[in-house]
Amino acid sequence: MTLDGFADHTAMIADDELHDFFTNQLNNVDIELLGRVTYELMAGYWPIAPKDPAATKSMVNFANRFNAMPKIVFSKTLEKAEWNNTTIIKDNIIDEVIKLKKQSGKDISVGGISIIQDFIRHGLFDECWLLVHPVLIGNGRRLFEGLEKSIKLKLIDTLTFQSGVAVLHYSFIK
Repeated sequence: MTLDGFADHTAMIADDELHDFFTNQLNNVDIELLGRVTYELMAGYWPIAPKDPAATKSMVNFANRFNAMPKIVFSKTLEKAEWNNTTIIKDNIIDEVIKLKKQSGKDISVGGISIIQDFIRHGLFDECWLLVHPVLIGNGRRLFEGLEKSIKLKLIDTLTFQSGVAVLHYSFIK
């Protein structure tokens, strides 16, 4: 998110340090859950990134890891998913996530504003990693808008990148 609280992937600092961080994060993840908008944004580049001559080694490493991982996209409108290892789920999103959380394995990663908001409202998050970029954009969608009640978090760890991105790792207090 930006320093002024907006969630916009296109406004972020996407350097090698960021890609290395996310590649490392994916080593602890079994599956990626995405909303349609985030899925379409990611699917527009990452499948072809390994062949992009402008892609850095860090970008290719991220692409290879992300492309290989199973992905579920939650969408009522998406008809087909061309990206490998992708399943579309149209209904009973919350029930599907509850089933996934009961399975043994590594963490579940989530990307997409609407689904994150739904999952928070249903108490489905155990922890979150917020990357706050030193960018002000003044408008857009906020990641945590529309919450019906206050939610307490406990700071677990912090990290700062050379770019000024602050990584905040929180657990949700239940």
